Amino acid sequence: MVAEKIKSLKNRFPRKTLLGQFLRYLVTGGLAFIVDFGLFALCLYAFKWHYLVANLVALLAGLILNYALSILWVFTACERTLEKQKVAEFALFAVVGFFGVGINQFLMYLMVGQFALNEMLSKMFSAILVLMWNFGARKLMLFRKKKEE
Repeated sequence: MVAEKIKSLKNRFPRKTLLGQFLRYLVTGGLAFIVDFGLFALCLYAFKWHYLVANLVALLAGLILNYALSILWVFTACERTLEKQKVAEFALFAVVGFFGVGINQFLMYLMVGQFALNEMLSKMFSAILVLMWNFGARKLMLFRKKKEE
């Protein structure tokens, strides 16, 4: 039964197409968010850590999970540009994410602070644009070429 579910998932999210990779990236991002959010809550409420420390630990855990799943599941049909330089690869992966945070903050400032739009709608719009940024930038910088088979 589990094998059938995995096969069904693989067929729904083909690894060789851009759309399949994007759909896999959506699932990966969702899982990374759950880990990030859950660990933040655990560190904040159960361990009573300062919210900035809890947030940093949670963000790093989410980033590491996103990186691992991107390599192991999302971009498996692609050659890794920096595969032999894992520290540089992870650093570039993280830099793209940090730029995404900056883009998100800037968009929120514009939409909420300058145009007085609804915060939640602005957050959703920003999140969609940043998701596309993160996927596109990581695909172009780290996973551009398809593997020769």
